[in-house]
Amino acid sequence: MPSASVLEQKKQIVAEVADRINNSVAGVLVDYKGISVADDTALRKELREAGVEYSVVKNTLIKLAINGTALESMSEVLDGTTAIATSKDDYVAAARILNNYAKDHENFKLKAGYLDGQAISMDKLTELANLPSRETLLSMVANVFSAPIAGFARAVQAIADKAEAPAEA
Repeated sequence: MPSASVLEQKKQIVAEVADRINNSVAGVLVDYKGISVADDTALRKELREAGVEYSVVKNTLIKLAINGTALESMSEVLDGTTAIATSKDDYVAAARILNNYAKDHENFKLKAGYLDGQAISMDKLTELANLPSRETLLSMVANVFSAPIAGFARAVQAIADKAEAPAEA
């Protein structure tokens, strides 16, 4: 029988995981077995730079954290090695980074994901992972808005240049 202090530590971890999930807009569960320490360190660095919190958590503790929530269906994938990545404000970062990493590492696999407190299918998770980053999307939108303005400016400049050109006899 575990001691009272061990049980208290586990309760605290469950509460922290539940709080992380509740305060995030998106999250991904992955099977991380078979990756080297160097690869894991590089992955963690990339996730941290993108504002994604990533940690290894025991399956039973994740199950307890999602028990009775809309994410309870994710319990089905909680076997083997599991890590959880959560993001407080970027819907795409965790899925994109982890999916790209999984492409290069055979044993590393995405297990499940969620958006706004609702579990999503693996198809949706893959679609989400293939979306461009927030910065890329913003630059695409900026280009769409600036293209007509730039075209108009070039047309006005062409008219001005034509008016200034000396008339040929």
